[in-house]
Formats: sequence, structure tokens, C-alpha cells
Amino acid sequence: MSRCDLIIRDVAIFDGTGAPARLGDLAVRGERIASVGDLGSWVGTREIVASGLALAPGFIDAHTHDDRMLLSEPSAMTCKLSQGVTTVVVGNCGVSLTPATFSRRPPPPLDLLGDERWWVFDSFAAYSERLVLSPPPVNAVALIGHMTLRVQAMKGDTDRAANDREIATMCERLAAAMQEGACGLSSGLAYPPSRHAPTEELMAVAEVIGAYGGLYTTHLRDEGKYVIESIEEALRIGKSARARVVISHHKCAGPDNFGRSKQTLALIDRASLDQDVDLDAYPYAASSTSLLAELVREDIPIRVNWSVPHPEAAGRMLAEIAAEWGIDQRSAARRLSPAGAIYFSMDEDDVRRILAHPRTMIGSDGLPHGEGPHPRLWGTFPRVLGHYARDLGLFDTATAIHKMTGRPAAVFGIENRGVLREGAYADLVLFDPLRIADRATFEKPTEAAAGIHQCWVNGQTVYDIATGVTGARPGRLLGRHA
Repeated sequence: MSRCDLIIRDVAIFDGTGAPARLGDLAVRGERIASVGDLGSWVGTREIVASGLALAPGFIDAHTHDDRMLLSEPSAMTCKLSQGVTTVVVGNCGVSLTPATFSRRPPPPLDLLGDERWWVFDSFAAYSERLVLSPPPVNAVALIGHMTLRVQAMKGDTDRAANDREIATMCERLAAAMQEGACGLSSGLAYPPSRHAPTEELMAVAEVIGAYGGLYTTHLRDEGKYVIESIEEALRIGKSARARVVISHHKCAGPDNFGRSKQTLALIDRASLDQDVDLDAYPYAASSTSLLAELVREDIPIRVNWSVPHPEAAGRMLAEIAAEWGIDQRSAARRLSPAGAIYFSMDEDDVRRILAHPRTMIGSDGLPHGEGPHPRLWGTFPRVLGHYARDLGLFDTATAIHKMTGRPAAVFGIENRGVLREGAYADLVLFDPLRIADRATFEKPTEAAAGIHQCWVNGQTVYDIATGVTGARPGRLLGRHA
């Protein structure tokens, strides 16, 4: 008779590979899976009979801005744990909380992670040490933001190309971070602090990650009219660096670009024959970021999430505020800033086409620190499983789970996670496949999802449907294994 700490019995097991579910049992001993199969002869200190439920690897959120949230109390992670997320990828879009310090509020979108009080980590080692001293409830994989490196190296003078000395400084700091456990470089070339960086600057900085087997993830320079050229630029940077490329939150933004995902996905397919390229996406036809006047268009409805000078504007449409003030929308955006907003700029057919692509991973891209967040912060993973897989049949449940588990684990080089097999880490989510659904809406964006019963990280219970977040802190920073 074999003994273990936990057995989950009579459950539909989705192993994360994309294979169909099989009925069986799973045993956990310590922080690892001890066995999977018919475990009738096993005895667990705790046993759960999960008839009618499904068990999957804990979901890996391939695109987050949780750098700061990892430093908070476990209850702050309810938005992720209540979705079944057990690992988050931070430092996306060129925005990472390290290595940088600021004596005043950083320029947007760096300030999406907070004001100067949070920018206290001048090295990746300092940030990772904090996570060791005060572990989060989830695991984390960390990217280093080109924008963070650039603003520091150029002392805020970013309306130009970096010179050789500044590029050398960026490379030096990135190399140190990679040695200290970061997994790659991210960029956000659409944003003002990085917009003037030429392709050659990115190629020079990204060359560092090639030596460490790191990734290059990118918020493209343009997701609208020049989306094709922007994907080509990303591919060129990745090829030059000998690094895997991940296209962040892939979309074709603006009514004049609806339907162009047919072209962009075809380009990605062709490129994949010659280099490693993947993408992530969230299951909504609206984006969210800083409220920037240059992003304002009359044909795109914009909802204000938060505003530092005008907090009363949260939840209101920009057009209404502008009309009330008797000014145009761009002027209103400037008056509201620093601020965040939701942009209803995407076509549902494009969203579905991108989600269904075999190279697409699921990433929430949620912004956890503003008022009235985009509902993707609380609803992304249940929405994929409930709305798109079960209700619409865009793909089957096993495929949906693979996009959230085995696929991102392989792309980000995370060993022994994203799969249910003997010896893998016990990052698990137990859910009801018939009831799982997102409940967060644009009007009520912080409603927890339905159907998630329990989550475990490294063998410890971190979320229970009856009691919520448990307060356990078993998470750790995960390195990349190429």
C-alpha cells in the first residue's frame, strides 16, 4: 500500500498535452505528483472524491503585469487563483518593475505598475530576493522590459535613438538580469518611451538573450495599419538574436483592420518554418492600457478605468466626458492623464481566429492596480473554457487546456509544469467543466469566476471555492530551461 499527502479520485484528468481526458486518480506527495492512474491501493492523508469534476495542470498566464502584485498579500492574487492560474509571466510589453528605481512617478505605461514608491529594485537579484523572503501564492516567470532598461539608461530622454553608450548600459543590465534568473526580454514599441527606438537598437539589446537561451516577447510597434510590417520587425529581431519570438496579445486594431488576422496568422505560419515564433491572446474584443491621446480615435469607443487628477471619471466613456467639458476627446485624454482606459477596438471574428490558432497561448494581460479593471483580469481562463470551448465549440476542452498549460510551459522553458505526470510539480486546478464560466463584466469587472473548486501550487492548497484564498505562499520564481 502506497501512502501520500493527497489523492484526488474519480476525476476527469486533462494532462495538459492536448490529449482527451481520462477518468482516474492522482496522488501528490510533498510538492510533486506521485502517481496518476488507478490508485485503488493508495492511501492519502487527505482524499477528495471528485466525481463529475475535471483536473488539469494549474493554468499558466502567459502575459501579465503582475510584477507588483507578487509582492502583495496573497489575497491580492484572488483574481488569478479564482481562475485556476498557478504561474504568471511578468515583465511584459517592455514594462518590468526591475531593474530600475525612480524618485518620481515614471512615465506611462511604466506607471501601470505603480508610482515611485514601488520602483525600488535596482537589480533583478534584489527583486528575486524579495520574492524569496516573502513568497507569493503563485509561481512566476520574469521578463526584463526594454522600456524599463531604456528609460533608465537614457535618463528619461527617450525621444530619440539610444547612443552606443546607452545601448551598452542596457545590454550590461540585461545580461546581469539573465544571469540572476530572468527568462528574456520584452518590448513595447508602440509606447512613447520606446517608440523612437530603431530596429537596430532592439537587435543590439536582444543579442544578449541569445547567449542565455532567452525569449523575445513584444507588444508590436503597430497593431493597426502597419501590423504586418511590425510582425516582420519582431521576426527580424528574434532571428538576429537567435531567440524565440512571442507576439504579445496579438490583435488587428481598429475598424479599418478588421479581418487582417488572416494575413497576420499566415505570416506567422510561414515564419515558423524558419524560426520559433508563438503568440498569446486574451478572449475579449477590447484592449486596455494607459489613456494616451495618440491612441484616441473617434471610431473607437473608450472607457476610462482610472484617472489620477479626475478619479470621478472612472467607469465613464471618454466621449461623454469630452462633451461635458466642451473639448475634443484627445484634449480630454490629456486632461485626465495619468489615466488608464479600455479601448473597444477589435473584431470578434479576429479574436476567435487568433484564439484558435495552434501557436496561441492564453494570457490575461490584466492590469491589477487601477480602478475598474478590464474584466480579463478576473475572467480570462474560465471564459476560454466556458464560452469559447464548451459553449461555442471553437476548440475542445483538451485543446483549450493545452493552450493554458503544456503549450506555455514549452514556450517559456518551464520544466515539469504544465503537465500531469509522475514527478511533475503539483500545480493543479480542480474545476466543474459544465459550470466553469467568467462572471466579470465591463460593468462589474471584479466578479470571481464560477466553477473553480480548488487550486494547488507546489502541492499546497492556495484556493478553495468555499473559503477563497488560503494565505499559503508556496510560489517561487522559475528560471528558463532552453
